Amino acid sequence: MIDLNYNLGAAIILVSATGYVSHWLNIKFLNFGIVRWLYYLGALVHELSHAIVAALTGAKITELEIVSRQPHVTHTRSKIPFLGQVLISLAPIAGGLLWLWLINQYLFANSFAFVLPQSLIGIIVSAIQIVQSLDFSWPSLILVLLILNVGAMIGPSTRDLKNIWPALIILLFISSVSLTPYLYAAVALILFNIILQLIFILLKWSISLLHKR
Repeated sequence: MIDLNYNLGAAIILVSATGYVSHWLNIKFLNFGIVRWLYYLGALVHELSHAIVAALTGAKITELEIVSRQPHVTHTRSKIPFLGQVLISLAPIAGGLLWLWLINQYLFANSFAFVLPQSLIGIIVSAIQIVQSLDFSWPSLILVLLILNVGAMIGPSTRDLKNIWPALIILLFISSVSLTPYLYAAVALILFNIILQLIFILLKWSISLLHKR
C-alpha cells in the first residue's frame, strides 16, 4: 500500500503547485523594484541548478538566460537515458534547498532552526517554525528577502513537469522515507514565501489606498 505521507510523485506535484502560486503572485501583484530583482536571484539559482546537473549528466548547454521575462536554460539531450532528464528537471529543488542551507550554515551561523517535515501536517508546522525563528535582526531581514522568491527558485516550472511527466506518473507509485521530507521542506519554504507575498500585497494595497485619500 502506498503511504501518501511519503509519496514522491505527490510531493513533487505539491512543490510544483505551491511554486506556481508563488510565481503567479509575483507576476500579478509584486512585479516591481527590489522584488523583481529578487525574482532574478531565485531564477539564477533555479536555472544554474538545471545547467549544472545537465552538464554533469553529459548534456551540452547551448543557452542560459536569467534577466528576461522567461528565464531559461537550453541544453542538448542528456547522455543518461530517461533518468538524466528527470534529474535535470528536478534539479532546482535540490539546488534551492542547498543554497538556502549554505547561507544559513555559513552566513547566519545556523541561526534558523528547521526540522524536516515528516508528514503533510509537518509542512505547516515547519512553516510556523520559520516564522517563530524570525526577529528584527539583520539575518532575519536577509532571510525574508531571500525567501520572498523561493517559489521561483525551487518550484519546477510547467515546462520541467512536461519534460518528465512519464517519470512523474511512475513516482506516484513510489514512496521514500528518506527523500520525501526534503520535498516537504521545499513546500514549507514556499508556503512561508506565499505568506510573505500576501503580507507585501496587503501593505501595497494599504499604501495605495492611503495615497488616494
